[in-house]
Amino acid sequence: MRPSRLLAPLAALAVALGVVAPADAAPTPLPEHVFAPYFEAWTGESPATLARQSGAKYLTFAFLQTATKGSCTVLWNGDPGMPVAQSTFGADIAALRSNGGDAIPSFGGYTADHTGTEIADSCTDVNKIAAAFQSVITTYDVSRLDLDIEVESLDNAAGIDRRNKAIKLTQDWAAANGRKVQFSYTLPTTTRGLADSGLAVLRNAKTNGAQIDVVNLMTFDYYDNQPHQMAEDTKTAAQGLVNQLAALYPGKTQAQLWAMVGVTEMIGVDDFGPAETFQLADARTVLDWARSKGINTLSFWALQRDNGGCPGGAAADNCSGIAQNTWDFTHIFAPFTSGNPNPVNDFSLTLTPASASVDPGATTTATVATAVTSGAAQTVALTAGPAQGGLTASVSPASVTAGGSATLTVTAAANAVPGNYQFTVTGTGTDATHSATFAVKVNGTPPTGAVVNGDFETGALAPWTGGAVVSSPVHAGTHAVQVTPTAQFNGQVAQTVTLAPNKVYTLKAWVRGSYAFVGVSGGATASAWTSSADWKQLSVPFTTGASGTVTVYVHGWYGQSPVHADDISVS
Repeated sequence: MRPSRLLAPLAALAVALGVVAPADAAPTPLPEHVFAPYFEAWTGESPATLARQSGAKYLTFAFLQTATKGSCTVLWNGDPGMPVAQSTFGADIAALRSNGGDAIPSFGGYTADHTGTEIADSCTDVNKIAAAFQSVITTYDVSRLDLDIEVESLDNAAGIDRRNKAIKLTQDWAAANGRKVQFSYTLPTTTRGLADSGLAVLRNAKTNGAQIDVVNLMTFDYYDNQPHQMAEDTKTAAQGLVNQLAALYPGKTQAQLWAMVGVTEMIGVDDFGPAETFQLADARTVLDWARSKGINTLSFWALQRDNGGCPGGAAADNCSGIAQNTWDFTHIFAPFTSGNPNPVNDFSLTLTPASASVDPGATTTATVATAVTSGAAQTVALTAGPAQGGLTASVSPASVTAGGSATLTVTAAANAVPGNYQFTVTGTGTDATHSATFAVKVNGTPPTGAVVNGDFETGALAPWTGGAVVSSPVHAGTHAVQVTPTAQFNGQVAQTVTLAPNKVYTLKAWVRGSYAFVGVSGGATASAWTSSADWKQLSVPFTTGASGTVTVYVHGWYGQSPVHADDISVS
């Protein structure tokens, strides 16, 4: 049946279901280039308040899904207490608009895609899926819907087809009612473009006549055990996507193809671990690149992670896992939005030298230089850190007027572990934030080192990060560590150790639980996993790199039960 013949029955169905308001409004279109980080809608926080605090005018609201598989009713986070209604986020979205921004509701997400509660996986009636789309559009008067499709949803051919048919019906409905509605697909990627499963989603959309305005790449969680430079990987992934889009839409120019590209980073440490860490310097590189290419959307996961509350930690819901100031990433990306220019007052920050060597028990210094790059000079607060491996860093004076300089001092304790370290110096001004890195080599022969507190018998977690020490179950002694995954994160517990460079080692750990992973990252990459109801020892051979430094980790899997580990060693 032709889509145009479905418009009247679909509208009647929507009215009968009581899910669609009249389509007589024309929402303001999004800017041609928009920065819209994801807001985790399940936290109970006010998105308008966080937007005002951070400076992010546009937000992508995550996520809409059904409460149970088989349902055709979407709810925020699948929570019956959070219906699609003005009572849920209506006032916040109005506040965003009054501040010059807007909202992009997002359907799906990892949990929904994994549990069959993504709307097109859950509901088998295309008309009702389209009615759900239209309900969100008219309730919140938005001009774009985002569809986050990953894991099992990428393998559900019937769901993919239903979803794209519903997009086409919704676009026909919008056109008949004088609306312009955009759809973006948020998809996982390789470093060279979409995998075939993601490309199949777009092929099916074209077959069904559904217009996809933006293809938003999740440029993180590659899980390919390869070295990563996250900003460069973003560039190659997007170039690969443009090449794929050129084959799919041969009539579009290069500029038009780049205007279909969206990029979502995961700020700080992603779910894979420290080997895939998106730093502040990566953000600046990506911003400049995104502007030069003219991409449509720049985003990150997630607004509530844009703080340094867990430096040296693993991926978490509420912090980035790296040393940073609150809202650093937002402040870097916010100028991407059309009509939101660079700060009038801006400055640069450099370190001279950028690297040094130091003996245990000694100190080394560098000059922190600032300069006004536009506007007037501003006060710049200077910080450095965090402490690591027996090294501490400080900056004196703690603030300067842009154009002035300070001294970075790195002090190595007498027992500092030989090896390579890196400190980030951050300058926070009234209108801008910039940082630079200082590489430090502690002289001496790296120890053949071992995991510290690998049996957790101290009763405390340190020097591990993430996880929690428990007294039951245990493999031996009186304590073990528990790792609790969530729907969005794998719950990783980790410790960085410095070993002899270019040497073969074996990591051993006793684990129990479903999908218990043990491995190393950073200077080496190797892992093993098991699903065992009782304690089982895993062995992971690996070879260190030139620095000898690796991160030892244990983690579970998304949405699964907690896993436990004990008696972790490297030999």
